[in-house]
Amino acid sequence: MTEFTHFDSEGNARMVDVGAKPVSERVAVAKGKVLMAAATMALIQAGGVKKGDVLAVAQLAGIMGAKRTPDLIPLTHPLALTAVEVTLSCDVAGSAIDITATCKLAGRTGVEMEALTAVAVAALTVYDMCKAVDRGMRITDIRLVHKSGGKSGSYDAD
Repeated sequence: MTEFTHFDSEGNARMVDVGAKPVSERVAVAKGKVLMAAATMALIQAGGVKKGDVLAVAQLAGIMGAKRTPDLIPLTHPLALTAVEVTLSCDVAGSAIDITATCKLAGRTGVEMEALTAVAVAALTVYDMCKAVDRGMRITDIRLVHKSGGKSGSYDAD
């Protein structure tokens, strides 16, 4: 079994030293969704949410979230991201907003946390912008679906 890397031999939290690792191209893709009432979905599609364009604002929030990951997750490294893409799409039949975030860099550590944070922040922004009309929304299924680069190689979710 692989050991946790964020603890020293005495169980204290630590930031992993990645200084000796080689630089490699790294990519991570995360997904998630916000489930909502059909009326909320219709309001988003019609541009009727008083706070503005829900999808555009959430997209920008997700990008900003990826860039602020080390400020939110204590043991992550500040990274020089080379690309962050966040897409939101309406699944009308499922009454959900589907969110996908892709983060890239050439570096010594992965970008999984940045992609996951981007999805979470985008989803929270959708909730914030629509909560006045639908407090029953649910943020679900936030997960890593792909990662490549680095010593551990590639990962693709089932």
